[in-house]
Amino acid sequence: MHTTDTGGPDAPSDPGHRVVFLHGLFGRGKNFNRIAKDLAPEYRSLLVDLPNHGESEWTDTVDYRQMADSVAATLRAGVAAEGPVAVVGHSLGGKVAMVLALRHPDVVSRLIVVDIAPTQAGGAEGEFAHLLDSLAAVDLTAIDRRSDADEALREPIPWDTTRLFLLQNLRSGPEGYTWEPNLELLRTSLEAIGGFPETGEATFEGPVLWVAGGRSDYVRDEYASRMRALFPRTHKVTIREAGHWVHSQAPEKFAEVLGGFLEHT
Repeated sequence: MHTTDTGGPDAPSDPGHRVVFLHGLFGRGKNFNRIAKDLAPEYRSLLVDLPNHGESEWTDTVDYRQMADSVAATLRAGVAAEGPVAVVGHSLGGKVAMVLALRHPDVVSRLIVVDIAPTQAGGAEGEFAHLLDSLAAVDLTAIDRRSDADEALREPIPWDTTRLFLLQNLRSGPEGYTWEPNLELLRTSLEAIGGFPETGEATFEGPVLWVAGGRSDYVRDEYASRMRALFPRTHKVTIREAGHWVHSQAPEKFAEVLGGFLEHT
C-alpha cells in the first residue's frame, strides 16, 4: 500500500498529533495535500493510496474488511506503531475508515467521516458507473497529451471540476498513457462499493466527527440512528457551501472544522 508521509525533522513525534487520510473513489492520497499543509506543523499527516487506486497494488476483489485490515497493518508498522492515530476518510475512504475503527480500534484514536454513511450509497451507483464507463471509453492509444484526454471526456463529463479531478488518475509512461485505478474491477464492484459490510456487534467508543456537504445527499437524516448505533460519540457538522467533495470544494472551512475537532478531542 503506497503512502506519503508529510512528516519532516520538525514533525510532531507523538501519535496524538498524527493524522491518516483515506481518499474516495477515483481519488489518491495526495488529494489531501492542501489539508495536510493546513494542519502542519502541529500535525503530521499520512496520505494513503487505497488498493486499486494511485500507486497502490491492484486486488482481485473490492472488500471493505480486507481494505481496513490492510490499512491497519500499514498503520501498525508505521505511524500508529507507538499508539492510535486520528483517521480521516472521505466517501469510499470513509467507509474504509469506519470499518477500520470497528475492527481495529487500537489504531484509531479519533475518527472523521466525510460525506458518507454506514449504509448503501443512496443511488450513486449510476453516477459512478457513468464516470467509470466514460474513462474506460477513452482510446488511450490516440492520446498524445493530457489535453487530448480532457477533450475526449468533455462531452460525457461536461463538469470541468469533475473532469479535471478524474484526469489526475491519468499517467504517462514509456508505452503511453494509462489509467492508474483498476477501472474494470471498480466498475464490476459498484454494488460492493455502494454497500457497507456486516460488522457484528462492534462499536467504536472514541470521538467521531461526521462531516456532511450541504449540497450533497450522501448524509441524510435517516442515517443518523445507524451512525450513532455504531459510533455513539458522533458529532455531525454540515459545511453548507460544499458538495460531496467537501475537502476540495470548501478546503478552508474543512481544515478549520477538522483542526478544531483534533484540537479539542
